[in-house]
Amino acid sequence: MESLLHDLRQAARSLRSRPGFALTAVLTLALGIGAGTAIFSVANAVLLRPLPYAGADRLVLLWGELRARDVHDFPFPPGDLRDLQEQTTAFEEIAALTPGQAPLAGDGSEPERVSAVGVTTNLLPLLGARLLHGRGFVPEDALPPPQPPQDGGVLAGPPQGPQLPQIVILGHDFWQRRYGGDPGVVGRSIDIGNGRANIVGVLAPGFELLWPPGANIDRNPDLFAAMRIDYETASRNNVFLRLVGRLKPGVPAGRAQEEVDAVAADLRERFPIKQTADLRIHVVPMHDDLVAEVRPAILVLMGAVGLVLLIACANVANLLLVRASSRTRELAVRAALGSSPGRLVRQMLAESLLLAAAGALAGLALAWAGIRLLLALAPANLPRLDAVRIDPLVLGFTILASLAAAALVGIVPALRAARPDLAEVLRASGRSPALQGGSLLRSGVVVAEVALSFVLLVGSGLMVRSFVALQRTDPGYDPSGVLTFSVNPLADSPDGRAAFMRALRDRLVALPGVEAATAAGPLPLDGGLANSRWGTEDAATDPSKFQQANVHIVLPGYFQAMRTRVLAGRVFDESDNRPDATGIVVDERLAAKAFAGRSAVGERLFVRVRSAEPEWLTVIGVVEHARHESLAADGREAIYFTDGFFGHGAAGRWAVRTSGDPSALAASARAAIRDLDARLPVAEVQPMSAFVDRAMAPTRFALVLIGVFAAIAALLAAVGLYGVLSTVVRQRTAEIGVRMAFGARSASIFRLVIGQGLRLSALGIVVGVGAAWALTRVLSSMLVGVDPTDPATFGAIAALFLAIAAIACWLPARRAAGVDPVIALREE
Repeated sequence: MESLLHDLRQAARSLRSRPGFALTAVLTLALGIGAGTAIFSVANAVLLRPLPYAGADRLVLLWGELRARDVHDFPFPPGDLRDLQEQTTAFEEIAALTPGQAPLAGDGSEPERVSAVGVTTNLLPLLGARLLHGRGFVPEDALPPPQPPQDGGVLAGPPQGPQLPQIVILGHDFWQRRYGGDPGVVGRSIDIGNGRANIVGVLAPGFELLWPPGANIDRNPDLFAAMRIDYETASRNNVFLRLVGRLKPGVPAGRAQEEVDAVAADLRERFPIKQTADLRIHVVPMHDDLVAEVRPAILVLMGAVGLVLLIACANVANLLLVRASSRTRELAVRAALGSSPGRLVRQMLAESLLLAAAGALAGLALAWAGIRLLLALAPANLPRLDAVRIDPLVLGFTILASLAAAALVGIVPALRAARPDLAEVLRASGRSPALQGGSLLRSGVVVAEVALSFVLLVGSGLMVRSFVALQRTDPGYDPSGVLTFSVNPLADSPDGRAAFMRALRDRLVALPGVEAATAAGPLPLDGGLANSRWGTEDAATDPSKFQQANVHIVLPGYFQAMRTRVLAGRVFDESDNRPDATGIVVDERLAAKAFAGRSAVGERLFVRVRSAEPEWLTVIGVVEHARHESLAADGREAIYFTDGFFGHGAAGRWAVRTSGDPSALAASARAAIRDLDARLPVAEVQPMSAFVDRAMAPTRFALVLIGVFAAIAALLAAVGLYGVLSTVVRQRTAEIGVRMAFGARSASIFRLVIGQGLRLSALGIVVGVGAAWALTRVLSSMLVGVDPTDPATFGAIAALFLAIAAIACWLPARRAAGVDPVIALREE
């Protein structure tokens, strides 16, 4: 230990004597270590940290798949849940939930639209949720009503007969916001949805529902309602449940999958519709499912920061090689006086250890700032952002990264410096001999830096191409100048709801600057998509011919307001907005699939959408395909129905097109709704451009980070190239003087040095092309409209890097061209 402390003290004195060198090395390592720490903090929170639930490692999600119709993540009907509970033994429990929203009133506060999650009574205990006040759910809370709602929860349509009160538990944040943290709220009754609800408890703080984005489950629901489901009479075609289970201790997921496969086979045998759809059920570890969508991007970013750290280490290693070369005489003298090679190696490694330690401390400061930036840029589909922080595991990563950096930057220079040729060095004089050794090694390091930087620059270029492609994508509608919000009628009768929808649209259209007003369920890019089966004449006799399409509920005038092109026939007018209407509008993709080679207008489709059995509906028009799920992919084909077809009021997401700033219209729209009915809650008021921003956020996030890392890498590679050429110029000063003394012009010397730098860069680019060709394929899932091996991107990045290299070579070349031959020969 005493020897180590002595080496560290001597290393500190040595570094203090060269503050410029030390500062450059520390900042270079800080960039690499800081970037790595920031990204690892995200990977730790999202990919590594266990879910905050009881028995999190045994939690699994169950998903349905209609394999014959290419439908994934399909929800379940109540009967399938009961079969899974009764016919499997691998699970301790299986619970279910269904998301949605409902209007809340009747508690003395302003009405509002709340996030209401219907749950089976065992869901909260299964996840280990704790109660702060009141009680949890009991089986009696789920007794079915005399005539159950359609979906068994607070999200049902108008009540049909006497209803038992809904039993609800409040989320902690909602309890604080709405009721000021009053424990006396337990036991109160409130108006929610279309009936009454009794509050029986309040959850403790910190409980969240961490579900994959595709399930559209609010992370922090305002309230949880015990679903009243009659499992004996519930339709097997009414799918709305999301399932979660906990495996018994010691039971592997594979055994659970085998049992679930048997249940799925039984369901296919008992229900022909499930057979023709080829129903499958998958058991997926909950944590894996939660992060499946973001794991590729995080791993790519970890790989990117790994390359940055390698480049930073290579750069500092080059600095240490130059420094070791300049200290050759000193080290030779020490060796001649008895210092062993091991002793010299330890001292050189002590310097690299101090540099890495200082770089780690500075890197932590950069990481702290970087995490703030990451949280600001992170897309909505990145889960558990609040858990991103510098914790002990992240600190451990930083320490390991700094130790690895110390070894990488120090070992080769230390080994070279520890074995000097004493006779050669002590005989030599002047500056050049001390710098002659290691030029090939330093050049090799620069080639490696260029190659690694090229890989990152190509990745950044591909992300730029993707982002541009997203911006140029025609989504099939115009999101600019549109204000959106949610509001639903409170009337129980279809006529009352129809009157409300007409009155609200008229009031909105009358506002200054408003060009059109419409409503849909859902709006594009707003989530909550539903799908249903459809077929042509063949499907009437062969159910296997049914296919799946997204279902959209719209008001007449929707396509005009959204500026979606009509390709054939006509779109809805007021005469179509009624329950007995039989006209539908389809998009061009469905029309081409169903009626290839002929016009779809006037043709009939067999559609199952509002009843247990399919019904014949007539296509009245064809519109262009709209990207409802994502800007990056076409998505499924679509069928449009009028709001009146479903009894009015189902189209609860309003869109108001204005000639001005849509955000400036929000207050006027709220006032118009309040004048119409002061009891109506208005929610999710935002411009439609916010939907587009959310859709582009994952690509923007990856683009910014990979772009930043690529810029850092290119800068470090350029600095490394500059350092090598500067050393070369110093080594060859005498040679340059001789050349100039014999008539060489400054321009030829300039070209000589520039040529050497460009040759190193070209070699690095050649190596980088091969590496990028292999590595950029991992970006495939993140790219839009561009191939991961796109030749144009590779060529453009190669040209860009050669330009960067030329700039890095310019100053050493200029210095070489300005050498005074007399002075150079005198120094030699």
